[in-house]
Amino acid sequence: MTAPLTIAELKKLAQRRVPKMFFQYADSGSWTESTYQANEADFAKIKLRQRVLVDMSDRSLATSMVGQKAAMPVALAPTGLTGMQHADGEMLAARAAEEFGIPFTLSTMSICSIEDIAAVTKQPFWFQLYVMKDRDFVLNLIQRAKAAKCSALVLTADLQILGQRHNDIRNGLSAPPKMTAKNLWQMATRPGWCIGMLKTKRHSFGNIIGHAKDISDMTTLSHWTHSQFDTKLSWSDVGWIKERWGGPLIIKGILDVEDAKAAVATGADAIIVSNHGGRQLDGAPSSISMLPRIVDAVGDRIEVHLDGGIRSGQDVLKAMALGAKGTFIGRPFLYGLGAMGKEGVTLALEIIRKELDISMALCGKRDIKTVNRSILADL
Repeated sequence: MTAPLTIAELKKLAQRRVPKMFFQYADSGSWTESTYQANEADFAKIKLRQRVLVDMSDRSLATSMVGQKAAMPVALAPTGLTGMQHADGEMLAARAAEEFGIPFTLSTMSICSIEDIAAVTKQPFWFQLYVMKDRDFVLNLIQRAKAAKCSALVLTADLQILGQRHNDIRNGLSAPPKMTAKNLWQMATRPGWCIGMLKTKRHSFGNIIGHAKDISDMTTLSHWTHSQFDTKLSWSDVGWIKERWGGPLIIKGILDVEDAKAAVATGADAIIVSNHGGRQLDGAPSSISMLPRIVDAVGDRIEVHLDGGIRSGQDVLKAMALGAKGTFIGRPFLYGLGAMGKEGVTLALEIIRKELDISMALCGKRDIKTVNRSILADL
């Protein structure tokens, strides 16, 4: 079998190798999935301006995100249950990102813990924070991230209430999976996945069990998780988090101009234009459609990144042209991880890098830092 050439081919391979409940967890949106679909579809509507007979030699994709060097303007997004796509998934993805020279962001709801990632990496990684009602636990997470020398904190702002994803309910999603006849059949048809899981001890939420109060098993964890997302979280809490963190702060989940301006007022270092991959408010606009107006509204007062819908290097290029200083990818690296483990994550990044490099050159640019709206076709 030849190696996959596109993210779409990695997705098909992952679907064959990952149990249905976990593949659909990564691949689904909320309600009708209209926003999830729009995230991809709206990228396809943007056309590039082809240029010829220009010097295309000595190209560079190197840039920085919140002051940290990156081999290309791409970071691995925080994704929950990554370790259920492949055994020790977060650790493998973190190592792949480090070797590639781009940031890796660990989710609060990861299978591997903050300490697990610190043990297998040499360079600082980023940590994504969900703010829970238990502020002692939140403070403990921040302190653990500082102890692990995480170099940026990504505060997710759009998950005070969990959007309903029908597939997760139908599949009875849990980590580890419940031993029902349906789930046992799903796993039995994915023997490679099962063998990998048997070789690791990491099967549940490593940042929570053993750290949150009175959480010792899956029953208490399930109740705690559903009761802990803080519906009262507000802009006033950002200052509390920023003060205790003391390092670069990125706010993820901005999809409105007024919210972008409010983020600037907090003193945050960057925002991520994101609709949570279409997993929260179904019917909200795509991330890429909101990017230009948010960039125009905040100017150079804060660094603007984009998350949602990226499936190729061309999508990265379009986001940069519309003003993003960096992008985050979730599903593309999850597909690679589920398909081929660490090598699949590396392959996903290489696919995106190659598409980005060639497309930039054919638009007449040699340095990603010079890309702007002039490379877009005005049709």
